[in-house]
Amino acid sequence: MTPAIFGTTGLTLTGDERAFFREADPAGYILFGRNIESRAQVRALTDELRELQGRDDLFICIDQEGGRVARMRPPEWSAYPPGEVFDRLYQLAPATAIEAARVNAQALALDLYEVGISVDCHPPLDVRQPGAHDVIGDRAFGSEPMQVAAIGRAVLDGLGRGGVLGCIKHMPGHGRTTCDSHKDLPTVNASNEELETDLAPFRALADTPVGMTGHLLFPTWDEENPATLSPTIISEIIRERIGFDGLLLTDDIDMEALSGSIPERSERAIAAGCDLVLNCWAKMDDMQGIAQRCGSMRAESVARLDRALQSRQHPVEMDKAGLLAKRDALLRVEGTPA
Repeated sequence: MTPAIFGTTGLTLTGDERAFFREADPAGYILFGRNIESRAQVRALTDELRELQGRDDLFICIDQEGGRVARMRPPEWSAYPPGEVFDRLYQLAPATAIEAARVNAQALALDLYEVGISVDCHPPLDVRQPGAHDVIGDRAFGSEPMQVAAIGRAVLDGLGRGGVLGCIKHMPGHGRTTCDSHKDLPTVNASNEELETDLAPFRALADTPVGMTGHLLFPTWDEENPATLSPTIISEIIRERIGFDGLLLTDDIDMEALSGSIPERSERAIAAGCDLVLNCWAKMDDMQGIAQRCGSMRAESVARLDRALQSRQHPVEMDKAGLLAKRDALLRVEGTPA
């Protein structure tokens, strides 16, 4: 099995993709807006991927947070609010905010479950810092670590109740960045003590089965390598200090924060200790290069993937309309718009 999650180019697989995926046997796939048109079409695509790999329990993920980060959009699918909505409500009524976040995530998960998506790259546990770039911005659940952890736990619980795994991101924390890691490499010049704030939500939710790195440079820990490519940060900070022993994905390896060819970056990420490379752009040359450079998944990575997928639940409630009505009622209690 290739230690990668690959994207696909369109609404259906091409012949070349079918042949390559059958041979490379990637650990999973990620869907984007280019892959999404209707419920029937997305379900047919995910069914084909499962049949192609011969695995009913296949890692098929998407970025569906709500707000500006949503690949499945109205009118075909419901709109969901960004994290900031739950942050504002938490300031007034913490228990109400936690329950609203849970039922919102449960309803969102039902959308994904219906079309065969098994993992949502959500929630972000990045602690929002004043003056930081808005690449996180209103996606954050707040600026207080334990509040972020509490809302994040509710989101994970809601996703699980809807039959979908969550993925905590972006370890070891993206809340201080002064630039967009899609375009540039952020450098976080915070002290070891200051960075405790960033680590705290991840440590609180370290038992989550799936997590994702961030492409940021933390000179206090590693002066040369961004987190995704840093053996020191992955081993000493993510695995030991945070205590995360789940399946560790890279953020999109194509992002311009990183340098070198896509296969070179991927090889370095796996060597640094990431379990899987997330490669989103579905460029055949890059995917072939990743498969050649990265070889087969390590035994411990296969075990983490299996544990994650085995932890996935069946939905405990299928009444999406009722969940959305409950969420909206909770948000109206304090006048917080959805």
